[in-house]
Amino acid sequence: MSDSRNVPELCTNFHRASELIGRRWSGAIIYVLLKSRCRFATLREAIPDITDRMLSERLQELEHCGIVERTVIPETPVRVEYSLTKKGRALMPVVNSIAEWAEKWSGAAEHARPEKAARARRRA
Repeated sequence: MSDSRNVPELCTNFHRASELIGRRWSGAIIYVLLKSRCRFATLREAIPDITDRMLSERLQELEHCGIVERTVIPETPVRVEYSLTKKGRALMPVVNSIAEWAEKWSGAAEHARPEKAARARRRA
C-alpha cells in the first residue's frame, strides 16, 4: 500500500509546455526561427526530412499558441515570413540549455561507429 502524500505532483503548466515544444519538429522550427525570420521554403530547407504538410501543421500550431507569427508581405508575388513572437523568443534560454546539454551528452562521438567513438574517447 503506497502513501499518496509522498507522490510528487506533476505541474500541468510544465507538462503542457513540454508537450508543445517537444512535439516532433516543433523544437527544430523554434531553433531555426531563433536564428532568423524565415520563409516557408527556407525553414523546409533548414530542417532535414520535414515534409511540407508537417511544417505547415507545426507552424499553424505554434502560431495558434502565440509562439510563431506569420507575416504576409504584400509584394508581387506575395511573400510570407515566419518569426517568433515575444513569447517564442522567451524560449531562447531553454533552447540554448537543451543545445548545450545535447552537445555534452549526445554528441557525435556517441553516435559514431565504435572505432571512431573509441578514438574520440582517447582524445578527450
